Amino acid sequence: MSIHLNLLVIYSHHPEKSVSFYKNLGLEFNLEKHGNGPEHYACELGNLVFEIYPLLGETVDRAMRIGFNITNLDEVIEKIRSINGLIITEPTINPWGSRAVIQDPDGHKVELIENRD
Repeated sequence: MSIHLNLLVIYSHHPEKSVSFYKNLGLEFNLEKHGNGPEHYACELGNLVFEIYPLLGETVDRAMRIGFNITNLDEVIEKIRSINGLIITEPTINPWGSRAVIQDPDGHKVELIENRD
C-alpha cells in the first residue's frame, strides 16, 4: 500500500496576514474559490496542497503543529525576526539537521528543519 498526504488546510482569522507570514518561508499562494465555498489561499508543495481558509467566529486549533523542510533556516529566522514574529525555539542542531520552531499569526506552531547533507 502506498499512501501520501496530499492536503493540509488551516483556518485563520486573518488569512492575508497568514499568507504574508508563510511567504517568508518561501511559499507562494494563489487565491481560489470553489463553487459556493469561501475564497481561500492555496499553495502547491510537490504533491501536497497547503490551504489557508478564513475562520469566522470560532477558535483556532493551536494544538496542531505544521512542519517544513527548508534549505535556508538562518535566512528564514531573520525574516521572521524582521516582522517581529515569535520564535519559540531558536535554531539548534539535532539528528535531523538544524531545527527551529516559530509561531504563525494564528498561534500554530511551525517546525522548520534544514537537513544536513
